[in-house]
Amino acid sequence: MSRHAAPQTDDRPDRELLQRMDAWWRAANYLSVGQIYLLDNPLLREPLTLEHVKPRLLGHWGTTPGLNFIYVHLNRLIRERDLDMFYIAGPGHGGPAMVANTWLEGSYSEVYPEVSTDAEGMRLLFRQFSFPGGIPSHVAPETPGSIHEGGELGYALAHAYGAVFDNPGLTVACVIGDGEAETGALAASWHASKFLNPASDGAVLPILHLNGWKIANPSYFARMEVEELEQLFRGYGYEPFFVGGDDPDLVHAEMARTLDRIFDRIAAIQAEARAGAPSKRPRWPMLVLRTPKGWTGPASVDGKPVEGTWRSHQVPLAGLREHPEHLAQLEAWMRSYRPEELFDGDGRPVAALRELAPAGTRRMGASPHANGGALLRDLRLPDYRRHAVDVSAPGAVDAEATRVLGGYLRDVMEKNLEARNFLVFAPDENASNRLDDIYQASGKRHIGPLLPGDEHLSPDGRVVEVLSEHLCQGWLEGYLLTGRHGLFSCYEAFIHIVDSMFNQHAKWLKVCREIPWRRSIASLNYLLSSHVWRQDHNGFSHQDPGFIDHVVNKKADVIRVYLPPDANTLLCVADQCLRSRDLVNVIVAGKQPQPQYLDMEAAIRHCEAGVGIWPWASSDEGGDPDVVMACCGDVPTLETLAAVAILREELPELRVRVVNVVDLMTLQSESEHPHGLSDRDFDGVFTRDRPIIFAYHGYPWLIHRLTYRRAGHAQLHVRGYKEEGTTTTPFDMAVLNDIDRFHLVIDVIDRVPGLGARAAYVKQRMRHRLIEHRQYIHAHGEDMPEILDWRWPAATED
Repeated sequence: MSRHAAPQTDDRPDRELLQRMDAWWRAANYLSVGQIYLLDNPLLREPLTLEHVKPRLLGHWGTTPGLNFIYVHLNRLIRERDLDMFYIAGPGHGGPAMVANTWLEGSYSEVYPEVSTDAEGMRLLFRQFSFPGGIPSHVAPETPGSIHEGGELGYALAHAYGAVFDNPGLTVACVIGDGEAETGALAASWHASKFLNPASDGAVLPILHLNGWKIANPSYFARMEVEELEQLFRGYGYEPFFVGGDDPDLVHAEMARTLDRIFDRIAAIQAEARAGAPSKRPRWPMLVLRTPKGWTGPASVDGKPVEGTWRSHQVPLAGLREHPEHLAQLEAWMRSYRPEELFDGDGRPVAALRELAPAGTRRMGASPHANGGALLRDLRLPDYRRHAVDVSAPGAVDAEATRVLGGYLRDVMEKNLEARNFLVFAPDENASNRLDDIYQASGKRHIGPLLPGDEHLSPDGRVVEVLSEHLCQGWLEGYLLTGRHGLFSCYEAFIHIVDSMFNQHAKWLKVCREIPWRRSIASLNYLLSSHVWRQDHNGFSHQDPGFIDHVVNKKADVIRVYLPPDANTLLCVADQCLRSRDLVNVIVAGKQPQPQYLDMEAAIRHCEAGVGIWPWASSDEGGDPDVVMACCGDVPTLETLAAVAILREELPELRVRVVNVVDLMTLQSESEHPHGLSDRDFDGVFTRDRPIIFAYHGYPWLIHRLTYRRAGHAQLHVRGYKEEGTTTTPFDMAVLNDIDRFHLVIDVIDRVPGLGARAAYVKQRMRHRLIEHRQYIHAHGEDMPEILDWRWPAATED
């Protein structure tokens, strides 16, 4: 029988089963209210007093009863159809519901044995909720069965689809609340069904839960007529089903019948595709559920309506000390669920409830897919050395770093085709970022008809491209959190679109490190190309390296930032990132032809250290340098080496040390970051008292921030992007921001004392070169030949 096949009998849920499901719902609602309000007296075996109630009432009730209602109906389907399913709660503060249901099914107590399924465990369950030393009020890493942080809205559906890619036996039920439905990210996420292959992927059931209100405003989805909603979702490509009402008996029966129809439809779609039917884009079902906000809660408080209004959104009954009648109303509300029928003398759920829970890992709170490290398999990785650029001497050859990486990623994809555990995501930019070779291993995912002229499209494509950074990020997060591997390639300036999504994922990883039962997952890997220094043609709008600054705000245990200067270092870094766990790795690499500096063995040593002196470019061996020329990023490295070449010719007596940084976080102290250099090693590389001219890829103040505790910080002078840009030439971008070779030479002359009169003439020639540059690009529209054709001097010698 197919996972989604209908039961062998034609019987639908009988009245007795629906009554037991209603009892589960009442129990989950009772537990949810208890979490928001109670410190003690969990089973109300004595009259409720203020001593039993939390002094600060924090939580959200309004969405919770609907989430509880959906959960018990999904449990029935899991049991009857042997479904492998888990639940994503999109409504931001639905934490009480997920905690209540996982406690009822027993999965919560398995990972938190102290919160046992009895009266004492219930007391702890209530006390810990939204309480110091306890758990958050929203669904969080602490919640069993969750891969989705409930604190921010917009990403639930993207996570759901990412989870079912390459998971043919999995179904994800994704509940989208009124508020989340209005976000831009969620609006784009409806298109995710167009990327779902019914033959090789699992299924997502989107459930749009309309209870009418957000925090204090009506929901516009809930104010739409049924016909308008149906037209909207049919336009998105779905088959919408509708359930609604406020009479629990009627809504239970309608929900059960409708879900059976939906899962019959899912089974038919999958069976047809898996029987080898021609590829076509199916119309997947989705459900619109309308129930009152705060359903089963207080009908009114202080003469004002609450149930079915925005007033039920958070804590319907507040100010219990000032309003004793509210305490009495709370007790009446909780007793209306008839807890004496739901829990036995020891406080355990009665047998009739326990029997409704699926068994073992079929329980949604115990799904291994929601603790993806339990399913994680290592990638099979090729030897990246086989893709090395042959560098006979520093600067002797040019290469496009990301094109070289594309060949490596092609081999990664080929080696993991059978395992189906590696995807590359991009907003229609893989080819632009020179990763074309990956299409040799797999096409781009496309479900539906093909047209003449289409290239590299396949319903089973391992490359997923959509012009939405939100979807790329959300899909990749869902894919990683369920135990797989991937890469997100993006233009540097526009990765900012997912700043907030990165925030949430980094926070998730940080918290998971502190939860023993959470297993390690593959790292989230960003490749940022088409970067700030090579967006001269697109102009100011495309020129922004600030994502790095955003990333380094997060915990050092979670983030890594790499700026490889050439192709071989990029290969080393990429292999390291794909092997890593529980991190966010940011790699910034250029796609344009650039000089290559390090052969593979030198690149491996350099990347292992993260920072190092380049002896072949330095002139201080055997003594102290007069100046340290540091660089981080491919274009800053090029300009630094060009400046050093000028200094060697013009001021040969000057002792210069060239330092390249590939791992940005080595600049931080070892007490602040695991990759940070000790003070002794930092001083050994950068010195304690010599001027450091640092050419950096991004905003210069970040380097100061990372190094402010270092002994030589007062001698550190950073050149970087200072928000100067336009449509111009590549070299002029460097000039506009003072990181070009001529400005760097001038900076050395200004910072190094005792260079004498000769240096004044050199400085003047550098200023003249800057004037000539400006005149030349305005006349010719491209950089001067000496810029375009520059090579490291050793590379031009016979």
